[in-house]
Amino acid sequence: MRRPPRRQSKIGLILIIAAMIVTVVASGIRVASLKAKSNRLAVTERQLETDIENARKESEALDEREKYMQTKKYIEDEAKDKLGLVYPDEIVIEPREK
Repeated sequence: MRRPPRRQSKIGLILIIAAMIVTVVASGIRVASLKAKSNRLAVTERQLETDIENARKESEALDEREKYMQTKKYIEDEAKDKLGLVYPDEIVIEPREK
């Protein structure tokens, strides 16, 4: 069996090392890219969680308003504010106009 000349084995070794270096550099670039994407997604996630919490609070406020709008107190308040109606035994005091 013949051994390959030294020159060919050195070239092969250099090619293998170059391929490994390219692979390591490409992997490093990919890792950096994935970390940046992960950070962006984390920021987006926090923003969405804040939006969800705000939507929950708004929904609760709307539920409370809906309950209030079904009460007699709401009807009385609207009749007084928009129609100027009062009970016969009520005294209305209005500020003087300047």
